[in-house]
This record gives sequence, structure tokens and C-alpha cells, in this order.
Amino acid sequence: MMQLCDSYNQKNSLFNAMNRFIGAVNNMDQTVMVPSLLRDVPQDDAVEVKEVPPTSTAPCFPQPGDMYSSYVLLKSIRNDIEWGVLQGDGREKEREKAGMMEVSRADAQEVDDDLEKLFHFHLNGLHAVLSKLTCKANTLTNRYKEEIGCRN
Repeated sequence: MMQLCDSYNQKNSLFNAMNRFIGAVNNMDQTVMVPSLLRDVPQDDAVEVKEVPPTSTAPCFPQPGDMYSSYVLLKSIRNDIEWGVLQGDGREKEREKAGMMEVSRADAQEVDDDLEKLFHFHLNGLHAVLSKLTCKANTLTNRYKEEIGCRN
């Protein structure tokens, strides 16, 4: 019984969610032999994607709209997960300043409680995002196969 619970928890681990996403993107990358064929191929969920406003934190990502931009975005996110995110925007200096500030014990306990809540909030969000990205990579792979006439 203990192994059953452990395998269920492991199935839902962040590590496994990242591996599923990376595997889906690797499969997509191996399947899509000519990425330029994805240009101007509309996404099924293009309306849903366009509702999200572009952020200034990711200027290198192309605007969503066609499947090629999704292909590039998914590969970029995979690379960020595998290699880390470059932080050249001054975040390190902000962390150093925050580390130098003194915090009273009462404030420290409150911050720790907030950190735990914040961690769980972001962990749940990360799971949801990775799940959607994995689905998007699988959908793109299947749509590419349809576009080139290779159906299972």
C-alpha cells in the first residue's frame, strides 16, 4: 500500500512534470523536421492565446499566432528548464540588498509563513503551466503530422 501512495505522489512530482514536458518537446523536435512548414498555420487555440497580453520580461519570444511561434516558444522554455534562465536584469543586486536588511523575529516568522504559502501557490501554478505546455507540445506534434499527411 505504501508503494502505491509513493508512486502516485511521484507521478505528481514537479520533477516528473518537467520530465513529461521535456519529453513532449523532444518528441516534437524530433518529429518536426521542417519547422518552417509551421509558419502561417493557425493554432486551434489562437483566440485563447491572444487574450494574454505580452509581457516585457520575455521580449525574445515571438508573439503567439501561428504554430511556428509556439514551436519556438516551447523549445525556448525547454532550454530554460534544462540550462537555467539568464538573469542579467539586476535581480542579483536586488537579492543582495534584501539579504542585508535585518528582520525582527516576529517579522521573520510571518515571512516564513508567507514563503510557504507563496511556494505552494507557485508550485501549483507551475504544475498547471507545465501540464498545459506538455499538451501544447503534443498537439503541435500531431498537427504537424496532419499537415504533412502522416497520420497514425
